[in-house]
Amino acid sequence: MQQASSLFTRIEYRLARQLFHTRWLPRSPRTQRLTLHLFQRCADAGHPAALSLYGHMLFHRAVSPQDKARGARYVLEAAQSGDRHAQYQAGQIYEHGCAQYPRRDDRAVTWYARAGEAGHPLAAERLARAYRDGELGLPEDPERTGHWQALAESLDSGEAGTRH
Repeated sequence: MQQASSLFTRIEYRLARQLFHTRWLPRSPRTQRLTLHLFQRCADAGHPAALSLYGHMLFHRAVSPQDKARGARYVLEAAQSGDRHAQYQAGQIYEHGCAQYPRRDDRAVTWYARAGEAGHPLAAERLARAYRDGELGLPEDPERTGHWQALAESLDSGEAGTRH
């Protein structure tokens, strides 16, 4: 039954993404509620991409502090499962902090490093800037700045090549 549930969750996630990205479908409140409901069901079922995307939406668009905290929890769960976008968002959460997850520069650096090493160019750029300017509790370090900047540039050029 686990496979059937997992298959159903993957189908729901694909439908939610299609609804979310479709331009021809009217953006009615009913369609938006359905889309968010599908994302929430998938996130609650543990779907890594849904945890990342829906968590990001909740964290940045939530009205209540409870929803913002739930979004952060979803993002952190996806980050721990290896989703590089969620790892970058986890770095953002710990860099800026929120009620349930206070600012922690050491954790922000850890998540940015994991995301950068997994291929997220913005995470590598953030670490390059942090080492260049002595931010996030890091010392100014030209060697590490160069390492992260070179990685960010190679990731940017690699993504540009795959977009065509």
